[in-house]
Amino acid sequence: MDFNKYTINKGENMRVIGSIIISIVILYFGFYGTIILTISTGKDLYGLTSAAFVLTLLIFANLGVWGQFAKNTVKYTFICLISLFVLFVIVEGGKAWYQHSLKIMSTQDVDLTQYEPFQNNDRVAELGKEAAIKLENPLLKLDGSTALYPVFASFAQAVYPEDTYDSTMSEVQSTQTSGAWAGLLKEERELIFVPEPPSSIQSQAKAKDVELVLTPVGKEAFVFFVHKDNPVANLTVEDIQKIYSGEITNWKEFGGSDEPILAFQRPEDSGSQQMLRKVMGTKRLMDPPSDQRVSGMGGIIEETLDYENRKNAIGFSFRFFSETMVQNNKIKHLKVDGVAPSIESIQKDTYPFVSPFYAVHLSTATNPNLESFLEWIKSEEGQLLVEKSGYVPYYKK
Repeated sequence: MDFNKYTINKGENMRVIGSIIISIVILYFGFYGTIILTISTGKDLYGLTSAAFVLTLLIFANLGVWGQFAKNTVKYTFICLISLFVLFVIVEGGKAWYQHSLKIMSTQDVDLTQYEPFQNNDRVAELGKEAAIKLENPLLKLDGSTALYPVFASFAQAVYPEDTYDSTMSEVQSTQTSGAWAGLLKEERELIFVPEPPSSIQSQAKAKDVELVLTPVGKEAFVFFVHKDNPVANLTVEDIQKIYSGEITNWKEFGGSDEPILAFQRPEDSGSQQMLRKVMGTKRLMDPPSDQRVSGMGGIIEETLDYENRKNAIGFSFRFFSETMVQNNKIKHLKVDGVAPSIESIQKDTYPFVSPFYAVHLSTATNPNLESFLEWIKSEEGQLLVEKSGYVPYYKK
């Protein structure tokens, strides 16, 4: 027997066996790792990158088994490829950290019980006299945005029979903007008080073959706020668009501190989030994380102030809500294009983000009190309550 030949064959056999074992191990763990990574992140890019990394390990591990790794070409190619994967991890890790810093926390909203009708609470606006109309059964089932509850609660106190109207479950309730739209389209609520309907709601109404009938009630400003110690006091419309598209991520770009901007958002079906989309115009709104979201507008104010004890966050809301309903003296409203959100700037439409809010019902509504109630809201008495509630009347008397 040729001993040298036997030794060579044995060595090759060991390499073959080693190559097979290493390949099986890498493919086994690589396959399941790639599947888990793709599912957990929901990003195909991560899956493709993971598969490429597994393939790279497979090729170069086998080259090592066959003694090819000592070659400079193989060695430097491996180093370059691994460097690319490391760079990918660093970049994506940085993006993930930034997105995590924008996370939207679940938190309780303001206590609406203090605005419930007939509770002898001075937070509910009063006419100071008997209203021109009084509604009897069947009472309209009202619902609406959190920020608008004070105004339609004052309507109810003026013209509904005196009774207990729970803010979460009664003829006069607020299940936030999304709940109000859902209740209206299911015909569980008859009249809701909300901002302009988004396209998704219009599509749902069209699918049900009903029309949304909008009656303007008042006007309100959509505001952006920061911590009171943030030196930035004014942003342009374009500045805000660049913040929420992710183009600008540091306050130093606006003369503030050298700190990242924590740009909070709200759930997609909220009225304020829909207003943000209008503000963005044709700019793409950056995606917030989907695992945690503020359940109410009070939350976006608290988290903007308290997130990791930082003072570099920005949030948004409606003027009356953030100024009066929350009454947090740690925030300040930003001027936009040099104009502060105020009653006067809303009245004159000089503040850039002024929009009506509406009383909305379905075209199929049959409640006999509906038309008279809407006419009364548009009357001098109804508009006076809009003003006394802290909003700007839509109809000038």
